Amino acid sequence: MSNKCRLMFFLGIFASGIAAQSQTLATEIDPTPASSGTAPVTQDTLAAAASDELETLTSVEQGVTPIDYSFAPITREEWVRETRRQAFRDTKFYGELRSFYMDSDNLNGSVNQAWALGGSLGFKTGYFRDLFAFGATGYTSQPLYAPADRGGTQLLTSSQQGYTVLGEAYMDILLSERVTASVGLKEYNTPFLSGFDARMTPNTFEAVAVQGNLGGDDGAPGWRFGAGYADKIKLRNSDEFESMATAAGAPAGVSRGVGVAGAVYTHGDLYLGAIEYYSSDIINIAYLEAKDAFALSEHLRLQVAAQYSDQRSVGKDLLKGHPFSANQLGLKAELAFARTLLTAAYTRTGNGSSIQSPWSANPGYTTVQVESFDRAGEDAWMLRAAYKFRIVKGLTAYALYVHGSQPEASNQHAQDEYDLNLQWKATSGKAQGLTLLARYAYVTQASAGEPIAHQIRLVLYYTPPWL
Repeated sequence: MSNKCRLMFFLGIFASGIAAQSQTLATEIDPTPASSGTAPVTQDTLAAAASDELETLTSVEQGVTPIDYSFAPITREEWVRETRRQAFRDTKFYGELRSFYMDSDNLNGSVNQAWALGGSLGFKTGYFRDLFAFGATGYTSQPLYAPADRGGTQLLTSSQQGYTVLGEAYMDILLSERVTASVGLKEYNTPFLSGFDARMTPNTFEAVAVQGNLGGDDGAPGWRFGAGYADKIKLRNSDEFESMATAAGAPAGVSRGVGVAGAVYTHGDLYLGAIEYYSSDIINIAYLEAKDAFALSEHLRLQVAAQYSDQRSVGKDLLKGHPFSANQLGLKAELAFARTLLTAAYTRTGNGSSIQSPWSANPGYTTVQVESFDRAGEDAWMLRAAYKFRIVKGLTAYALYVHGSQPEASNQHAQDEYDLNLQWKATSGKAQGLTLLARYAYVTQASAGEPIAHQIRLVLYYTPPWL
């Protein structure tokens, strides 16, 4: 047979195979009998089916990248899967074991005492689709020793019972590289609305908020800002969320939230900040603070600060049933040298009303372990000395003294408080993550009988290094 005949023979066989394959595809695509009335199989249908079968076939060798593969964008489905996997890889778990003992003999003669064990456990995911992240934290505090007639430590419920609560369950939304929105149950920290985390668990809030920053890199001027609305609060020794107005002391049935907005300007050691809190018919709080630091020598550094708080009733005056106003001015100077920090502070609370602190501690410079020294008409002076030990790594201590003058109210008296604080924090070794804290406060009041108060706090914090 000639070469031409052989070629024609093989082409004929190849064409027959193609026809048979097309018939097979037609049967697989539409196995319904012709009598069913369905549309006949067309050439376009056959071409699409053949394309589907051949789509996964390639002659490209493994590990070789041809030019048409270069710079190809991934599909949306591939991007979703990848960001989801990355969000799970970026998920962080955190937890803390906490034990707290408190024994307080108060000026009014009452005694508070409890020993609790508990802590927190939570997680925060990475951002899904570079947009959404989710977080949750559970808290618990259980009694180890809790005499029924000595409640009031705020380590447990008011009846000295333990509690367990889901304090955080929120979604963070990445609005831009530097701006984030949050929705749900979450802890926030500002001067008059904060976690107030000085017991077993912090305050957390049912809120929506936006926080962000601009500039501020490498010592350049910058801004930090935030705004939001908190509808409810879980107080630090509670397992329930309640209205912000209720927590502030409003009468039963009054329900109001709190709007918050503020900003902080930074430039090196200079900070200038202002925050406004507004609760309709309850209270309006404005807070201003400024601080700066100066190097007096190579080993001597001075920091100065000033603060001002203004509070007043608004609208229907539902908090106290009548109009009120309060204000406090504070000044502070700190000198740092040779592992030592010396502090002097002064606050003056105006006449009229005492400072209200329903959703946090008072940020006043003379707020200390037991007393806040923020009664109407009260002047307070504080001296404080702190030292970081060299011979015991992680050991720090401070002592302070505060004197508060005679307040405006005739049934209140001048008072003094002396505090001692000792803390050891392990930063390495087998004990890494462990912090031990011992605090003692002694309060005297200038009145008939010279009332005296003592308070002891012993606290253990442990954060596992692997979390």
